[in-house]
Amino acid sequence: MVHSTLALSLLLIAVSSNLAMAIKKEKRAPQTLSRGWGDEITWVQTYEEGLYQAKKRNKPLMVIHHLEDCQYCQALKKAFAENEEIQEMAQNNFVMLNLMHETTDKNLSPDGQYVPRIMFIDPSLTVRADITGRYSNRLYTYEPQDMPILIENMKKALRLIQTEL
Repeated sequence: MVHSTLALSLLLIAVSSNLAMAIKKEKRAPQTLSRGWGDEITWVQTYEEGLYQAKKRNKPLMVIHHLEDCQYCQALKKAFAENEEIQEMAQNNFVMLNLMHETTDKNLSPDGQYVPRIMFIDPSLTVRADITGRYSNRLYTYEPQDMPILIENMKKALRLIQTEL
């Protein structure tokens, strides 16, 4: 009797642990480098890695400068993450990096160090200062309602690879 109870207990433990593992596998844990900008996107960890991958894969690098405690960054992040076209292009056509600190490359802050700021670097490692948002005082900032402008700028970054490189 004790032997069968022990065997039954072990069987229940094995089944429940397998069930728990199956449930965990079903839910995809958010990628920590995404920081909420898109969990399905593969993100590089550093600016240097982004430059290397852009050159190696012949894809533009999109750099998103933001801060966690910035309400404008949070609003942009939400719009960015919910836009299917942006997510698809980012996932398939760009090397993606989001930074919560400034880089040592002063080319990434041609008009100041503000957030949110989105910059594009082509595979020749040229910062595309000509791909800007709609504001004249903060050229590389975007707001949630600017997603159509960001989509056009992403398409422009892709077209420039075809025509200039």
